[in-house]
Amino acid sequence: MKQQYSSKQLVKGATILTVAALITKILSALYRVPFQNLVGDIGFYIYQQVYPFFGIVIALSTYGFPVIISKLVAEKVEENNYLGAKRVIQSSFQFLSAVGIGWFLLLFFGASFIASIMGDPNLQPLIQVISLSFLLVAPLSVLRGYYQGKNDMLPTAVSQVTEQIVRVVTILVTTTFFVMNGASLYLTGSGALLGSVIGGLAGVFLLICFIQLRRESLFFGLFTIKINNEVKTIWGQLIKNGTAICISGMLLVLLQFVDAFNVYSLLMESGMGEEEAKKWKGIYDRGQPFVQLGTVVATSISLAIVPLVTSTYKKRDTPLVREYSQLALKVSIIVGFAASLGLINIIVPTNIMLFQNAAGSDALAVFSGSIFFSCLILTFSGILQGIGNIYYPAFAVLFGIGFKYVLNIVFIPQLGIMGASIATILSLLIITILMIVKVRRLFSIHLIEIHFYKTLVLSGIGMTVLLKAYLLIHDKMMHSSWNGREVSAFFSISGVLLGGIVFITIFLRGSVLSKNELSLLPLGSKWVKIAERIK
Repeated sequence: MKQQYSSKQLVKGATILTVAALITKILSALYRVPFQNLVGDIGFYIYQQVYPFFGIVIALSTYGFPVIISKLVAEKVEENNYLGAKRVIQSSFQFLSAVGIGWFLLLFFGASFIASIMGDPNLQPLIQVISLSFLLVAPLSVLRGYYQGKNDMLPTAVSQVTEQIVRVVTILVTTTFFVMNGASLYLTGSGALLGSVIGGLAGVFLLICFIQLRRESLFFGLFTIKINNEVKTIWGQLIKNGTAICISGMLLVLLQFVDAFNVYSLLMESGMGEEEAKKWKGIYDRGQPFVQLGTVVATSISLAIVPLVTSTYKKRDTPLVREYSQLALKVSIIVGFAASLGLINIIVPTNIMLFQNAAGSDALAVFSGSIFFSCLILTFSGILQGIGNIYYPAFAVLFGIGFKYVLNIVFIPQLGIMGASIATILSLLIITILMIVKVRRLFSIHLIEIHFYKTLVLSGIGMTVLLKAYLLIHDKMMHSSWNGREVSAFFSISGVLLGGIVFITIFLRGSVLSKNELSLLPLGSKWVKIAERIK
């Protein structure tokens, strides 16, 4: 490489946001396990049917609109035009308030129609509860965008983590209360979704506290701004750019959204009874925490590299942009492949450990392949957005989501939830191919290096052979008088450690990544030392 970089060179603000994002992602994945254990597969189905609506709120108020608002505020601040920065806040709040109220009204009064499309009229009150969260889009987006535009990432990070902690605690406490008191699963689901709204309110409260502590006057004139060309330009940026970034960040949520609308109804059409279809949809939804946790590591690593792509692109150093992009993709391929294959190998004990039984393990094993493609897509999106190409990732995601809807119709009647898993993998594959075509046209990146893929395959084979042999012991113990869940927990956790060690050892011995490339990763110096010792 032409130049040495390390993760320490990333700006402090980006690091704070990255840590906050990872904490919230981990919490978002983990709470689903005790929640499912409390309410069972049917209760999990009920919650997951409505959750995608809240996922959209998270994307809008965290990854989409705040990014655009921060950019507009930063431009004004650089010009020392603080009055202009305030006008950005005022006009953005005005516009997003209208958007939030519009979505709230649409969902609240259209809940009965939406629930009927999903095939379950009992979901109406849950949809009405979650519609309240859209009223929080404006304050969350505007306040986060304001502080990010001033390069002050602490308020955003604190509000994100606080929102998620309050949300998770409220969900688990209310769910436990309702279950212990014999409430219906639909009422329990409503209580859990109300926890999401309360979490959002906590995030808004924290941001307001920051404003009060710093004595900033952002609340005056929020609804008195006059509509002129400047305001229309800001609204146009929010509509076009904000929406595009949101769509790219909503990949997994949009996949869940499609499944919420037609998996249950298609299972019913295939001949299942209502309760059976709800149960199997809930079993299929077990895959969501797997994917979320599986993509956390890849996301954290790519987030450390993608900013380098952005900074070198701004310097118009195309060769270095190409090298950093290729490294980010290599790391995503490695981590995504290892996480997907590793989970496929230990899916049975992991399913039992987390969800009490092995139901649907075959379909979940196939679904686990989506970790690999999701890691690649997230990295491709980050690279393209980093160089200012924000529309293409959104186009690719929307195309893949449409493909997913059609494939569900084709496969689910014949294969059940296995068909839904296959549809997810194929749609992600389509999105990945579209991303590869675009990036190769821009940078002429060559992703096929025989030595790289040879080493990757050998590492995967080594890990698979070890885990298959190791889990023979698990199978024998499960047929004896041992406590099944405790045994599965031991083999799942130890399997992750053993499989990871074998994979990393074989891969690093292949010398696929140079010292310079290893040094760019988080804890880069330690990876370099490990590689030197293994060789």
